[in-house]
Amino acid sequence: MKDIYSDYLKFVKNALKIATKIPKYFSKFSNKIYCNYQKCAIYLFMQKLKTTARGVISLIKASSEIQMLLELKRIPVHTTIIRFGKKIEKRIDRLLDIRQANNVAVDSTGFETESKSYYFRNIQNSDKPQKTKRYVKLSVCVDTDKLFILKYKIRRKLRNDHIDFKKVLQNIETKKVFADKGYDSKKNRQFVLNKLRAIPIIPVRGHNNFYGYLKLGKKVDGRDYHQRSKVETVFSMIKRKYGSVLRNKTFATQKVELISKLIAHNIDRMQYYFLFLSRGLHQS
Repeated sequence: MKDIYSDYLKFVKNALKIATKIPKYFSKFSNKIYCNYQKCAIYLFMQKLKTTARGVISLIKASSEIQMLLELKRIPVHTTIIRFGKKIEKRIDRLLDIRQANNVAVDSTGFETESKSYYFRNIQNSDKPQKTKRYVKLSVCVDTDKLFILKYKIRRKLRNDHIDFKKVLQNIETKKVFADKGYDSKKNRQFVLNKLRAIPIIPVRGHNNFYGYLKLGKKVDGRDYHQRSKVETVFSMIKRKYGSVLRNKTFATQKVELISKLIAHNIDRMQYYFLFLSRGLHQS
Protein backbone atom coordinates (compact mmCIF):
# COMPACT_ATOMS: atom_id res chain seq x y z
CA MET A 1 0.00 0.00 0.00
CA LYS A 2 2.89 2.36 0.80
CA ASP A 3 4.43 1.66 -2.63
CA ILE A 4 1.15 2.60 -4.34
CA TYR A 5 0.84 5.81 -2.33
CA SER A 6 4.46 6.81 -3.02
CA ASP A 7 3.79 6.13 -6.72
CA TYR A 8 0.83 8.52 -6.53
CA LEU A 9 3.01 11.22 -4.95
CA LYS A 10 5.68 10.84 -7.66
CA PHE A 11 3.00 10.99 -10.35
CA VAL A 12 1.53 14.24 -8.97
CA LYS A 13 5.02 15.76 -8.70
CA ASN A 14 5.87 14.88 -12.32
CA ALA A 15 2.43 15.99 -13.53
CA LEU A 16 3.06 19.42 -11.97
CA LYS A 17 6.39 19.70 -13.83
CA ILE A 18 4.80 18.81 -17.17
CA ALA A 19 1.88 21.20 -16.56
CA THR A 20 4.27 24.19 -16.60
CA LYS A 21 4.23 23.96 -20.43
CA ILE A 22 0.75 25.50 -20.52
CA PRO A 23 -0.12 29.09 -19.43
CA LYS A 24 -0.42 29.56 -15.68
CA TYR A 25 -3.78 31.31 -16.14
CA PHE A 26 -6.12 31.44 -19.13
CA SER A 27 -6.88 35.13 -18.55
CA LYS A 28 -5.36 38.07 -16.71
CA PHE A 29 -8.81 38.51 -15.13
CA SER A 30 -8.72 35.03 -13.57
CA ASN A 31 -9.58 34.91 -9.85
CA LYS A 32 -6.20 33.16 -9.30
CA ILE A 33 -7.53 30.87 -6.56
CA TYR A 34 -6.12 27.86 -8.44
CA CYS A 35 -3.56 28.05 -11.23
CA ASN A 36 -3.70 25.87 -14.35
CA TYR A 37 -0.69 23.87 -13.15
CA GLN A 38 -2.64 22.65 -10.12
CA LYS A 39 -5.80 21.92 -12.10
CA CYS A 40 -3.87 20.12 -14.86
CA ALA A 41 -2.03 17.92 -12.35
CA ILE A 42 -5.35 17.01 -10.71
CA TYR A 43 -6.92 16.25 -14.11
CA LEU A 44 -4.03 13.95 -15.05
CA PHE A 45 -4.13 12.35 -11.59
CA MET A 46 -7.83 11.65 -12.20
CA GLN A 47 -6.87 9.56 -15.26
CA LYS A 48 -4.19 7.78 -13.24
CA LEU A 49 -6.79 6.76 -10.64
CA LYS A 50 -9.31 5.83 -13.38
CA THR A 51 -11.98 7.74 -11.50
CA THR A 52 -14.26 10.79 -11.78
CA ALA A 53 -13.65 14.40 -10.73
CA ARG A 54 -15.53 13.73 -7.49
CA GLY A 55 -13.34 10.67 -6.82
CA VAL A 56 -10.02 12.45 -7.26
CA ILE A 57 -11.13 15.42 -5.12
CA SER A 58 -12.21 13.08 -2.30
CA LEU A 59 -8.75 11.44 -2.35
CA ILE A 60 -7.00 14.82 -2.28
CA LYS A 61 -9.12 15.81 0.72
CA ALA A 62 -7.89 12.71 2.56
CA SER A 63 -4.20 13.27 1.72
CA SER A 64 -2.36 16.20 3.28
CA GLU A 65 0.84 15.24 1.40
CA ILE A 66 -0.83 15.63 -2.01
CA GLN A 67 -2.28 18.95 -0.88
CA MET A 68 1.23 20.13 0.07
CA LEU A 69 2.67 18.96 -3.27
CA LEU A 70 -0.04 20.85 -5.16
CA GLU A 71 0.34 23.86 -2.81
CA LEU A 72 -3.42 24.05 -2.37
CA LYS A 73 -4.69 26.71 0.03
CA ARG A 74 -8.12 25.13 -0.16
CA ILE A 75 -9.62 22.09 -1.88
CA PRO A 76 -11.29 22.78 -5.26
CA VAL A 77 -14.78 21.49 -5.98
CA HIS A 78 -15.17 18.85 -8.69
CA THR A 79 -16.79 21.32 -11.13
CA THR A 80 -13.54 23.33 -11.19
CA ILE A 81 -11.74 20.31 -12.68
CA ILE A 82 -14.59 19.63 -15.13
CA ARG A 83 -14.53 23.24 -16.39
CA PHE A 84 -10.75 23.05 -16.78
CA GLY A 85 -11.16 19.98 -19.02
CA LYS A 86 -13.44 21.99 -21.31
CA LYS A 87 -11.03 24.95 -21.57
CA ILE A 88 -7.73 23.11 -22.08
CA GLU A 89 -8.57 21.51 -25.46
CA LYS A 90 -6.42 23.80 -27.66
CA ARG A 91 -3.41 23.84 -25.30
CA ILE A 92 -3.14 20.25 -24.06
CA ASP A 93 -1.03 19.28 -27.12
CA ARG A 94 1.93 21.09 -25.54
CA LEU A 95 2.21 18.37 -22.90
CA LEU A 96 3.14 15.74 -25.52
CA ASP A 97 6.37 17.21 -26.88
CA ILE A 98 8.72 14.23 -27.43
CA ARG A 99 9.67 14.21 -31.12
CA GLN A 100 12.78 12.01 -31.36
CA ALA A 101 13.34 8.22 -31.21
CA ASN A 102 15.52 5.62 -32.90
CA ASN A 103 12.62 3.37 -33.91
CA VAL A 104 8.91 4.21 -34.01
CA ALA A 105 5.76 2.18 -34.64
CA VAL A 106 2.41 3.42 -35.96
CA ASP A 107 -1.01 1.87 -35.32
CA SER A 108 -4.57 2.73 -34.34
CA THR A 109 -7.26 1.56 -31.92
CA GLY A 110 -10.71 2.56 -30.71
CA PHE A 111 -12.01 3.86 -27.37
CA GLU A 112 -15.64 3.27 -26.46
CA THR A 113 -17.86 6.29 -25.87
CA GLU A 114 -20.43 4.28 -23.92
CA SER A 115 -20.17 1.39 -21.48
CA LYS A 116 -23.73 0.09 -21.84
CA SER A 117 -24.29 -3.56 -22.72
CA TYR A 118 -26.11 -4.75 -25.86
CA TYR A 119 -29.28 -5.28 -23.79
CA PHE A 120 -29.40 -1.78 -22.31
CA ARG A 121 -28.54 -0.16 -25.64
CA ASN A 122 -31.55 -1.79 -27.29
CA ILE A 123 -34.09 -2.15 -24.48
CA GLN A 124 -36.17 0.74 -25.86
CA ASN A 125 -35.34 0.19 -29.52
CA SER A 126 -35.89 -3.51 -30.14
CA ASP A 127 -37.15 -2.98 -33.74
CA LYS A 128 -33.80 -1.56 -34.93
CA PRO A 129 -31.14 -2.97 -32.61
CA GLN A 130 -27.77 -1.26 -32.43
CA LYS A 131 -25.30 -4.12 -32.75
CA THR A 132 -22.04 -2.24 -32.41
CA LYS A 133 -20.81 0.32 -29.89
CA ARG A 134 -19.64 3.81 -30.80
CA TYR A 135 -15.90 4.42 -30.85
CA VAL A 136 -13.46 7.31 -31.06
CA LYS A 137 -10.48 6.35 -33.21
CA LEU A 138 -6.94 6.99 -31.95
CA SER A 139 -3.84 6.73 -34.17
CA VAL A 140 -0.44 7.04 -32.48
CA CYS A 141 3.28 7.03 -33.12
CA VAL A 142 5.18 5.18 -30.36
CA ASP A 143 8.85 4.99 -29.41
CA THR A 144 9.47 1.22 -29.50
CA ASP A 145 12.44 1.41 -27.11
CA LYS A 146 10.93 3.42 -24.24
CA LEU A 147 7.21 3.01 -25.14
CA PHE A 148 6.61 6.77 -25.05
CA ILE A 149 3.78 8.20 -27.15
CA LEU A 150 5.27 10.79 -29.51
CA LYS A 151 2.29 11.96 -31.54
CA TYR A 152 -1.38 11.16 -32.06
CA LYS A 153 -4.44 11.81 -34.22
CA ILE A 154 -8.01 11.47 -32.91
CA ARG A 155 -11.07 11.05 -35.13
CA ARG A 156 -14.74 11.07 -34.25
CA LYS A 157 -15.48 8.03 -36.44
CA LEU A 158 -13.62 5.05 -37.87
CA ARG A 159 -11.51 5.82 -40.96
CA ASN A 160 -8.98 3.98 -43.08
CA ASP A 161 -5.64 3.58 -41.28
CA HIS A 162 -3.30 4.96 -43.95
CA ILE A 163 -5.05 8.39 -43.94
CA ASP A 164 -3.43 9.39 -40.63
CA PHE A 165 0.01 7.89 -41.31
CA LYS A 166 1.69 11.16 -42.31
CA LYS A 167 -0.04 13.19 -39.58
CA VAL A 168 1.29 11.05 -36.72
CA LEU A 169 4.82 11.07 -38.18
CA GLN A 170 5.07 14.77 -39.05
CA ASN A 171 8.25 16.36 -37.58
CA ILE A 172 9.36 13.06 -35.98
CA GLU A 173 13.11 12.33 -36.08
CA THR A 174 13.70 8.59 -36.40
CA LYS A 175 15.69 5.90 -38.22
CA LYS A 176 13.05 3.20 -38.77
CA VAL A 177 9.25 3.26 -39.03
CA PHE A 178 7.24 0.08 -38.33
CA ALA A 179 3.62 -0.37 -39.42
CA ASP A 180 1.28 -3.16 -40.53
CA LYS A 181 -0.17 -3.83 -44.01
CA GLY A 182 -2.97 -1.33 -43.45
CA TYR A 183 -0.44 1.51 -43.90
CA ASP A 184 1.12 0.13 -47.09
CA SER A 185 1.01 2.65 -49.93
CA LYS A 186 3.47 4.23 -52.31
CA LYS A 187 2.88 7.71 -50.85
CA ASN A 188 3.50 6.53 -47.28
CA ARG A 189 6.76 4.82 -48.22
CA GLN A 190 7.97 7.87 -50.13
CA PHE A 191 7.07 10.10 -47.18
CA VAL A 192 9.21 8.00 -44.81
CA LEU A 193 12.13 7.78 -47.25
CA ASN A 194 12.16 11.36 -48.56
CA LYS A 195 10.74 13.49 -45.72
CA LEU A 196 11.82 11.60 -42.59
CA ARG A 197 15.01 10.14 -44.12
CA ALA A 198 14.13 6.84 -42.43
CA ILE A 199 13.59 3.20 -43.41
CA PRO A 200 9.94 2.03 -43.73
CA ILE A 201 9.39 -1.50 -42.34
CA ILE A 202 5.89 -2.11 -43.73
CA PRO A 203 4.67 -5.45 -45.18
CA VAL A 204 3.34 -5.30 -48.73
CA ARG A 205 -0.34 -5.93 -49.32
CA GLY A 206 -1.05 -8.99 -51.44
CA HIS A 207 -2.73 -6.98 -54.23
CA ASN A 208 -0.37 -3.97 -54.16
CA ASN A 209 1.82 -5.00 -57.07
CA PHE A 210 1.23 -1.81 -59.07
CA TYR A 211 4.48 -0.12 -58.03
CA GLY A 212 6.65 -3.17 -58.47
CA TYR A 213 7.46 -3.87 -54.84
CA LEU A 214 6.66 -7.56 -55.13
CA LYS A 215 8.53 -7.86 -58.41
CA LEU A 216 11.66 -6.61 -56.70
CA GLY A 217 11.29 -9.38 -54.14
CA LYS A 218 11.34 -6.99 -51.18
CA LYS A 219 10.42 -8.79 -47.96
CA VAL A 220 10.16 -7.54 -44.40
CA ASP A 221 12.82 -8.86 -42.03
CA GLY A 222 10.96 -10.71 -39.25
CA ARG A 223 13.72 -9.89 -36.73
CA ASP A 224 12.92 -6.20 -37.08
CA TYR A 225 9.19 -6.33 -37.77
CA HIS A 226 8.31 -7.81 -34.35
CA GLN A 227 9.06 -4.33 -32.93
CA ARG A 228 5.72 -3.21 -34.38
CA SER A 229 3.84 -5.26 -31.78
CA LYS A 230 5.06 -2.88 -29.06
CA VAL A 231 2.46 -0.33 -30.11
CA GLU A 232 -0.18 -2.98 -29.31
CA THR A 233 1.46 -3.31 -25.89
CA VAL A 234 1.05 0.44 -25.35
CA PHE A 235 -2.65 0.27 -26.26
CA SER A 236 -3.13 -2.59 -23.80
CA MET A 237 -1.33 -0.65 -21.04
CA ILE A 238 -3.44 2.48 -21.56
CA LYS A 239 -6.78 0.64 -21.64
CA ARG A 240 -6.00 -1.51 -18.61
CA LYS A 241 -4.52 1.26 -16.45
CA TYR A 242 -6.62 4.26 -17.44
CA GLY A 243 -9.77 2.71 -18.92
CA SER A 244 -11.04 1.94 -22.43
CA VAL A 245 -14.31 3.89 -22.03
CA LEU A 246 -14.50 7.69 -22.36
CA ARG A 247 -16.78 9.25 -19.74
CA ASN A 248 -17.35 12.60 -21.45
CA LYS A 249 -20.22 13.13 -23.89
CA THR A 250 -19.03 15.81 -26.34
CA PHE A 251 -16.25 15.11 -28.85
CA ALA A 252 -14.17 18.09 -27.61
CA THR A 253 -14.10 16.85 -24.01
CA GLN A 254 -13.61 13.25 -25.16
CA LYS A 255 -10.46 14.39 -26.98
CA VAL A 256 -9.13 16.08 -23.83
CA GLU A 257 -9.88 12.97 -21.76
CA LEU A 258 -8.16 10.69 -24.27
CA ILE A 259 -5.09 12.94 -24.62
CA SER A 260 -4.79 13.14 -20.82
CA LYS A 261 -4.70 9.32 -20.75
CA LEU A 262 -1.76 9.43 -23.19
CA ILE A 263 0.04 12.03 -21.05
CA ALA A 264 -0.58 9.98 -17.89
CA HIS A 265 0.93 6.97 -19.68
CA ASN A 266 4.04 8.98 -20.62
CA ILE A 267 4.45 10.16 -17.01
CA ASP A 268 4.24 6.58 -15.74
CA ARG A 269 6.73 5.40 -18.37
CA MET A 270 9.09 8.24 -17.40
CA GLN A 271 8.96 7.17 -13.75
CA TYR A 272 9.62 3.54 -14.71
CA TYR A 273 12.47 4.49 -17.06
CA PHE A 274 14.27 6.64 -14.46
CA LEU A 275 13.78 3.91 -11.83
CA PHE A 276 15.29 1.36 -14.24
CA LEU A 277 18.29 3.62 -14.90
CA SER A 278 18.87 4.32 -11.19
CA ARG A 279 18.80 0.60 -10.35
CA GLY A 280 21.27 -0.13 -13.17
CA LEU A 281 23.67 2.55 -11.91
CA HIS A 282 23.32 1.28 -8.34
CA GLN A 283 24.14 -2.32 -9.34
CA SER A 284 27.12 -1.26 -11.43
